[in-house]
Amino acid sequence: MAKKKYTTEKIISMLRQAEVLTSKGQTSEDAAKRLGVCYQTFLRWKKEYGGLRTDQAKRLKELELENNRLKKIVADLELDKLMLKEISKGNF
Repeated sequence: MAKKKYTTEKIISMLRQAEVLTSKGQTSEDAAKRLGVCYQTFLRWKKEYGGLRTDQAKRLKELELENNRLKKIVADLELDKLMLKEISKGNF
């Protein structure tokens, strides 16, 4: 089965719809089926995006991207540092 890619805004709106459905008496499983996703996906989304607003989710994504970029920079600098230590020892 093909994977669908949902944006964070779409996920948050779907979670809001699920909240409305559960407040009307439906179970979480029924709400997930009604939204067209499996229950496990619904639970994962609820865990990750449960209390977020759309603007907060956008900011979270931006911070995750920046964090990954900074981790790569630190890894490169650590590699450079190790290479310089080896060269300074003269064991090359």
